[in-house]
Amino acid sequence: MPPALLLDLGKIDLNHVIYGVEEIERVNPHRYEMRLLDGIVHLDSEAGTAVGFKEVTPEEFWARGHIPSRPLMPGVLIIEAAAQLASFAAKQTIREERFIGFGGIDDVKFRGQVIPPCRLYLLGRFFERRPRRFKFAAQGVVAGQLVFHANIIGMPL
Repeated sequence: MPPALLLDLGKIDLNHVIYGVEEIERVNPHRYEMRLLDGIVHLDSEAGTAVGFKEVTPEEFWARGHIPSRPLMPGVLIIEAAAQLASFAAKQTIREERFIGFGGIDDVKFRGQVIPPCRLYLLGRFFERRPRRFKFAAQGVVAGQLVFHANIIGMPL
């Protein structure tokens, strides 16, 4: 049985972008095809929650070859998109100036496919925030369906 969503998306205005690409790039160093976060629609520092999204298009660098005639977003890129949300949220909520590195991932489960064109919503909640490490429960949702969940570990470098 899939877990409940970390946040009630019905209570969030998913069309109201509070941080766009320019603001995300001021915080996260990812550029070009490796910037996998297109917008943030929710960020609550007190609760440690965030919701962002990636517009998944047929023009993605991986779409032609993964898999020909049936593009499927690679799981590693889905997790990377969630890690970028975690990094952005960490830097904004704990006011960390250093680069946030990807320290690990636990309890990953893919439950659906991410096929362009679609909007992949990324949901997250910190369940541990320390000066040298954080843990972020992450989920992905496409068209109202949970497509993955994982716990992401990050650390300032």
